[in-house]
Amino acid sequence: MLKTTTSTVDGKPIQDYLNVVVGEAILGANIFKDLFGAVRDIVGGRSGAYEQEMGKAREIAFAEMESKAQALGADGIVGIDIDYEVIGQNGSMMMVSVSGTAVKFK
Repeated sequence: MLKTTTSTVDGKPIQDYLNVVVGEAILGANIFKDLFGAVRDIVGGRSGAYEQEMGKAREIAFAEMESKAQALGADGIVGIDIDYEVIGQNGSMMMVSVSGTAVKFK
């Protein structure tokens, strides 16, 4: 399925706008990842554990959104917006939300 953040696709005119589709994923970071993330924050550098969790959450959210678009008979999703949030007590959970418009191309 074609997915894009743009509202149009060159060479693929949109025939029908089917509906807005959304995918969400909320993942908790365990205590060890929190501890190592805090150490990285103090000494600098990147936190590989958090990057992996964010990647996992993004994949889940995109898969959910695409599944909903397929159920509508869509050929693609345009105008995709990706939102990242840290939620929960002391930022212990990460949320990724993606949304876009499911479309049929001509």
